Amino acid sequence: MTEFIVSKRWLSAAEAICILTFSTLCTTTAKAQQTAAESTWSNDLELAPSPVDNPLKGLVPYSRPHADRFPHSMEFMYLALSDLMKSEDRFDWKPLEKLLDDIASRGNQAVIRIYMEYPGKEKGIPEYLVRQGLKIHTYLNTNTAPFPPKKISTPDYEDPRLRSALRHFIREWGRKYDGDPRLAYITAGLLGTWGEWHTYPRSELWASKETQDVVLDAYEESFSLTPILLRYPAGPNHGYQAENASRAFGYHDDSFAWATLDTGKKDDDWFYLPALKAAGSNGLEKWKSRPIGGEIRPEVWGKIFDTSEYWPKQAQSFHDCVNQTHATWLMDTGMFREIASPDRMQRAKQEVRRMGYDLYVKHVDFQAMAARNELKINIQLINQGVAPFYANWPTEIAFVDKEGMIAKREIATGFAMAGHLPSESAHELKTTIDTGKLHGDFSVLIRVVHPLAGGKPLRFANADQDSVKPGWLTLGTIQL
Repeated sequence: MTEFIVSKRWLSAAEAICILTFSTLCTTTAKAQQTAAESTWSNDLELAPSPVDNPLKGLVPYSRPHADRFPHSMEFMYLALSDLMKSEDRFDWKPLEKLLDDIASRGNQAVIRIYMEYPGKEKGIPEYLVRQGLKIHTYLNTNTAPFPPKKISTPDYEDPRLRSALRHFIREWGRKYDGDPRLAYITAGLLGTWGEWHTYPRSELWASKETQDVVLDAYEESFSLTPILLRYPAGPNHGYQAENASRAFGYHDDSFAWATLDTGKKDDDWFYLPALKAAGSNGLEKWKSRPIGGEIRPEVWGKIFDTSEYWPKQAQSFHDCVNQTHATWLMDTGMFREIASPDRMQRAKQEVRRMGYDLYVKHVDFQAMAARNELKINIQLINQGVAPFYANWPTEIAFVDKEGMIAKREIATGFAMAGHLPSESAHELKTTIDTGKLHGDFSVLIRVVHPLAGGKPLRFANADQDSVKPGWLTLGTIQL
């Protein structure tokens, strides 16, 4: 007869079988309990077109546009430095405050440029500098096509008093407004015609590299949150622009779809992409970490979204320009000046949707750990756009019960949307949420938190965007 020894006592085969059977039952019960404690769900999410007025991207009209023209989340406006700076240490921020509050009242953010010289405008240069004897050059500016020439005043950019004023203004501006949720982007401005960092055709009046560096240094020291964008890429060997490719700034191409692509002609080496290539690898890789903006050239306003037979001769493909520049936003008047035809509107929306980021959540996995009151969430995120989302806005998870009430919400660390480069392959994002005392069936929702109260929400390219709660993407339904 077969026998087993346990604790120095011999057992019969029958006793051993009972012990083995009991052990097996305990193991099976433990596995069943573990399965109940670790529930999993998966969900494939359906793709859908994203809105064209997602925040921080798309077409940007001048402030207070017609409401029925083209969807947008930002508005642009110039401000004169003379309206804001009254002396070296006295500033009047009321014009800027009024503008920012007005734009924010429509759920939009502002793109701002401050100028000193503008064709046809009398103000710009701070009056106290003029009283102190700052030299001013006044002449007829002929570089205003397709508009008529207009009078302009260019200051002596090498005057130490002007350099000091620029330094003090930028520092105070950054102290008060860096990271202000009403501000989307700042184009550096201040120097040159329209604040575009040139005085063409009077190039002899242009600021020296030393003066440019005063402005660039002040911006770098004063702004770390609100993106600053420069007009011209410049490497260390640029003839008349201070080196900026190694600095923490983006760029704005203000002759977009007109002087953007490389034509291979020497006379066109000032075009945006040739200039970017000349600036070296730091310039070419800039879009991966810094936003690219600009303005559609006036000659192609509106027309650039028609078929190519209606383009002016020098026009360049909007589609190709967006692809090669990785542009996130562009100032535009064409789509806001008049009501577009259905065909133009359709093409514009299709092209603008590709600008900047375009985020699609393809798949989600849930794993509920009941014993620890935790829910692990993994998502597969695809960026279908041409550039990353640059802002460090937090991502929030919410649990919505059967009555449509939010039972719990919290910031999802690990779900940051910033920095994910365009790719056909998915980015894997993971987070763990404390479910606390939640019990029952819940829809799990996700949103990116806009820092501007009432700001237009970031919406994903998913069919379930806004399906349960406005501004939220529904990831799936689970049982806790």
